[in-house]
Amino acid sequence: MHVVLVEPRFPTNQKLFVRALAELGVTVTAIGEGSKASLDHELRHWLRHYEEVSNVTSEAELTRAMRFITSHAHVDRIEATVEAHIMAVAKVREAFGVPGTSVRTAWLCRDKPAMKEALRQGGVPCARSTAASSIAEIIAFAEEVGFPLIVKPRDGAGASGAARVDSVRDIEIAARNLNVDKGRSVAVEEFLEGHEGFYDTLTQRGEVVHEFVSHYYPNVLEAMRTRWISPQIVATNRVDMGASYDAVKALGRRVIEVLGIESSATHMEWFYGPKGLKFSEIGCRPPGVKAWDLYNVGNDMDLYREWARAICGLPPAQRPTRRYAAGMVALRPDRDGHIAGYEGVDAIANAFGPHLFDWYLPPEGHPTQPVEAGFMANAWVRMKHENYDELRRMLDLVGQTIKVRAR
Repeated sequence: MHVVLVEPRFPTNQKLFVRALAELGVTVTAIGEGSKASLDHELRHWLRHYEEVSNVTSEAELTRAMRFITSHAHVDRIEATVEAHIMAVAKVREAFGVPGTSVRTAWLCRDKPAMKEALRQGGVPCARSTAASSIAEIIAFAEEVGFPLIVKPRDGAGASGAARVDSVRDIEIAARNLNVDKGRSVAVEEFLEGHEGFYDTLTQRGEVVHEFVSHYYPNVLEAMRTRWISPQIVATNRVDMGASYDAVKALGRRVIEVLGIESSATHMEWFYGPKGLKFSEIGCRPPGVKAWDLYNVGNDMDLYREWARAICGLPPAQRPTRRYAAGMVALRPDRDGHIAGYEGVDAIANAFGPHLFDWYLPPEGHPTQPVEAGFMANAWVRMKHENYDELRRMLDLVGQTIKVRAR
């Protein structure tokens, strides 16, 4: 089998998809933006061929590369695992008659108003939403639905570019920030109160073969806007326990069916609150912030290998043990600037050493990143424990104890 993978270098866990395919005996070709000389030793060993392009989000560039590759060998799959690459790869996939995620599915997973409309028609409970290309259209939706609302890019990932609006004045500010006053179309949604989490799967021929549930503390919009908060992402090991998770799994399976997802990783976000369980959005790709690392540690498995088996049409070879809950806590610098030092690291290492499995503490002098850059932009710690509630307690203590000083 011959699989083409788009961009093997960035983010850093991309090479693990290449490794998984190569270990299955698959012939792997990669398309990327860097030179062949910049590939590390492992990638050069795993790849049969590498094709350089100037822009992996360009349909024209990917088409040129695929034309060259297919002139020398048959291609069974072309895959992308990064949100920004999904649509261009889907278009090239269809143009070359290669099986995989369709353009329709990729578009519905990318365009939030179209996604919500398709899912509502399919019986999936979602926040009320619309597309708007003017301030007047956003105000009209607010008059119909009421405040607060969320205004965000139609194709944004997570909370990127999203703003909560509570008044007409807020709408005007958010609209200008998103260039609505210049004709850009945005997604406008009812603001949902409640707890936010995500449901991640590996699917094969439309059927879920692996599934995982994680929780945000606090919700993403607040976490990505508030410096003093040390936000957490926690993967539960109670996925197979209780009716609440059964409801999340049923919701996710219906989404996969309605959107026509084939053999792929998925990342779905949901809310549970006063209005019940509501679907938020989906990416037809693995989750960000290296969430698969949490799942691998918590379940004694290699999801990259399972992904490779799924897209190659092979049955699962592993089952999740649900042995550990695993989570991460992001640690924000007390100001923007450069890292000056840390407090409380030794205390945490002494208290929780056996439960720590990964961490990142940028060295002194390293430039800080803004809060909105994401959960892993600055310092972070990842931990595991057999008991979910105890893990939450430990993560809280890490966030309260470790201080990141900047100057």
